[in-house]
Amino acid sequence: MTSFLPQRRPEIAIDFGTANIRVLRRGDGLVFDEPSLCCIAGKHNMTSLFAAGREAYAMIDRTPAALRIARPLCRGVLQDIDAAKRVLRYALSKSRGRSRWRTPAAIIGVPADATQAERGAMLTAAADAGLGPITLLTEPLAAAIGAGLAVDEAAGSMIVECGAGTTEVAVFSLGGICGTGSVRIGGDTLNRALADQVHLQHKFLIGDRSAEQLKLDYVAHKGARSAQGDAIPVSGRCLRTGLPKTIAIEMADLDRVVEKHVAQIVKVVRDVLGQTAPDLSQDIHDKGILLTGGSALVPLMRTMIADATGLEVLTADEPAQCVAKGLERLLDV
Repeated sequence: MTSFLPQRRPEIAIDFGTANIRVLRRGDGLVFDEPSLCCIAGKHNMTSLFAAGREAYAMIDRTPAALRIARPLCRGVLQDIDAAKRVLRYALSKSRGRSRWRTPAAIIGVPADATQAERGAMLTAAADAGLGPITLLTEPLAAAIGAGLAVDEAAGSMIVECGAGTTEVAVFSLGGICGTGSVRIGGDTLNRALADQVHLQHKFLIGDRSAEQLKLDYVAHKGARSAQGDAIPVSGRCLRTGLPKTIAIEMADLDRVVEKHVAQIVKVVRDVLGQTAPDLSQDIHDKGILLTGGSALVPLMRTMIADATGLEVLTADEPAQCVAKGLERLLDV
């Protein structure tokens, strides 16, 4: 794994995701884990940071005209350099402890399919936030290392990294990526799809946080095979009356949305398998496919991939933490 690292040993690693930003410090492990968004006050060039992380998350759909919520990343890649710089500065200020870094060397995870322009934007934001020499590492590789896969061996391994903004499929052997594919959908996309379903079917509006909670409730109900019934309550605004209300959403209606979402990921998995060398395919047949990332726990993900490929599909322990764990291991090399 030493080949992945720069000459100067990194002091910190950053898992900068669409939903969360995690900072790891060499010797201390995870020192920061909060939502990757901020609240900006002011307009045009006269702006200032009003809140970030958990405080900003609590303000979603609740801000007056003078404030706006900014998300640095969309679908896994940087879309707002200024917001990214502010979130990184906030995360670093909360992560320093007693240390007095000047320009710490850092590893930052990025999607495997990030363009040169997208990688350049991340480097610019990180440098402006006060980081020193920066190494960009593909997130599927970090996730594979964090999940405990022997990526250095002369044997194929396959993961599906299910993030909030993008889902990536990768095949590894001898410390490198032998095949990859991606689709710019993830947990956030599913949230929007669920909100759209509620809107179209029930003429009912729910916000981003309510859509996220609806997804979490759906996952919990499916996982526990809940005896609480086949419907989930959700609160929002009724378009027919214009008034606040709570309605019940049938599980069957949510199943259809999730099936459509997962079907796009299944197609990418099949495409990557179809382009994989025969000997690597044999290795994957023997080992199966590993799911990582926070959206790996979405119901139907494992069963639909298994049904479509005929392969065993497993979910990593603490899948949402796999990228961070992989970056931490690299810090300790």
